Amino acid sequence: MPDIQDIARSIVAREGGFVNDPDDPGGATKYGVTIHTLRRLGLDLTGDGQVTIDDVRRLSRTEAERIFVQHYYHRPRIDALPEPLQASVFDMYVNAGSNAVKILQRLLRQMGQDVAVDGVIGPQTIAAAKAADQAAPDHLADAYGIARRNYYFRIADGRPASRKYVRRRDGGKGGWIIRAEEFISPRYHMTRAEFHERIATWH
Repeated sequence: MPDIQDIARSIVAREGGFVNDPDDPGGATKYGVTIHTLRRLGLDLTGDGQVTIDDVRRLSRTEAERIFVQHYYHRPRIDALPEPLQASVFDMYVNAGSNAVKILQRLLRQMGQDVAVDGVIGPQTIAAAKAADQAAPDHLADAYGIARRNYYFRIADGRPASRKYVRRRDGGKGGWIIRAEEFISPRYHMTRAEFHERIATWH
């Protein structure tokens, strides 16, 4: 697995600079760090006694990487999962919080593991993930990436405003799908025809 700091850098690069998209529930965001995260962590970067959009704008790449490694990798215990899973679950945790873990837990249940779907990586989830990895060592990361891709599709099925993250204006794969497939073996990437068939009911 790549060095965790390298993964954090790639997440920051992928997320890009400051955006404040009204269709994004995360609100004002820079390098993937939302204003809600800064408020939760109490990071008043401007020193004016409150956390506002100005603090999001002031966030540096280095600070964003530190936040991700500390609060989105070590704190939720992604570092305790089998190594093949860590990069994708880490990336998804930055994107979707505890839903990243719930996706994994649902997958583990489908694979016959006895685990609660609570979004928390505890001893039960760690043991189940290790058992699943031993049972299917060459498939678990792909299975998680596919489950993650399906999660994005389901969000867009029910929330038309989010479809622009799944489908580009030219009809190709959007950022969410490209992001998920970065962690899936090429043989499991959707073809253009498969992608269009999946979103055929969208208007």
